[in-house]
Amino acid sequence: MNTPVHIPATSCRDTPILKERGQREVFCGLTGIIWLHRKMQDAFFLVVGSRTCAHLLQSAAGVMIFAEPRFGTAILEETDLAGLADANDELDREVGRLLSRRPDIKQLFLVGSCPSEVIKLDLARAAQRLTQIHAPHVRVLNYSGSGIETTFTQGEDACLASMVPVLPGTEARELLLVGALPDVVEDQAVGLLKKMGIGPIRVLPAPRSSDAPGVGPNTVFACLQPFLGDTAAALERRGARMISAPFPFGEEGTTLWLRAIAKEFGVDDATFEAVTAAPRARARTAIANASEHLRGKTIFFMPDSQLEIPLARFLTRECGMEAIEIGQPYIHKGLVGPDLDLIPAGPTISEGQDVDKQLDRVRAARPDLTVCGLGLANPLEAEGLTTKWAIELVFTPVHFYDQAGDLAGLFSRPLRRRALLKLEERA
Repeated sequence: MNTPVHIPATSCRDTPILKERGQREVFCGLTGIIWLHRKMQDAFFLVVGSRTCAHLLQSAAGVMIFAEPRFGTAILEETDLAGLADANDELDREVGRLLSRRPDIKQLFLVGSCPSEVIKLDLARAAQRLTQIHAPHVRVLNYSGSGIETTFTQGEDACLASMVPVLPGTEARELLLVGALPDVVEDQAVGLLKKMGIGPIRVLPAPRSSDAPGVGPNTVFACLQPFLGDTAAALERRGARMISAPFPFGEEGTTLWLRAIAKEFGVDDATFEAVTAAPRARARTAIANASEHLRGKTIFFMPDSQLEIPLARFLTRECGMEAIEIGQPYIHKGLVGPDLDLIPAGPTISEGQDVDKQLDRVRAARPDLTVCGLGLANPLEAEGLTTKWAIELVFTPVHFYDQAGDLAGLFSRPLRRRALLKLEERA
């Protein structure tokens, strides 16, 4: 566990943050349903919103609404939005019909597509009322997926935060891993920790409500995703304590994340090295091979996924890139501070977005690679800039050792493609 880690004499931790509040170009928090509904096997996500929201979910999921078994949309008509009808009565009827058809549902999330002032419904009160009606078979919770209030990954944060107050209490000393990962990646993380003798290990979200973790004063938790600020705060209010570490992207981030947990549970250096040596070596080799086209290249992060700061740490320290600007929708230093500590001072750190001003900075800098949302990628490509879709970094397995080479490859592929196109043009 005593592998030295070089921390720059001057890092981005104390770099003044450029705070921008203007037009944004991001997906809304409803998008998180696309991965959460697959993770939580007995949950159903009922979006209370307009036909536009239904179309978004159709497009994002690539299926017809209700073709997937665990999410759908309760569509508000014009009379509902105008406050001319009692939408609460209609919502109660829709929920009753849904639960009568689907007795397998144990958790029902009412997801607001807009603030309550817009949809004329207080979904928090509706959730309490419906829980009383349908308990103990079903627990009804609510959260906001509004794009007015959130970026797309914060839908997961809002969902998990809504679950924390109703988790059972426990006095047991347990490790809680917080954040949704693909099952194969989660299994890798749990497997490494168990080999070190760490346990019991619980996860949030659990696959089924019956497996929901307890939380209490002896619970320690580690976040798997850097966008879980509200969930972390909710767990701390329940008495749990967070293990602070860089996020597990790449060999360095994964090692430091695992090391922080190992230290908390008293794992000795020899055991840590025995468990991590082989996967660390594989990760370093995979990163070196995949980052050949990244070394010496510049990168500009536009704010989108909330993964920007940990990814910038990975790309600058492990892949040899130079960051020009690292933009993130919201910066929670309690979560990403350890990653900021490792990024050498130099790049602009920006929070929020004024898209026109940021595009001006992109055009002036002409970076080798720009990480941005789907809506900005094509226009920038038309201007001769190489881009990477931020959303792909959320839907692709990128955490921990075995995915480290794949993560580097996601950034190198656009640059390789651009180089090949230039060769073809010359030919």
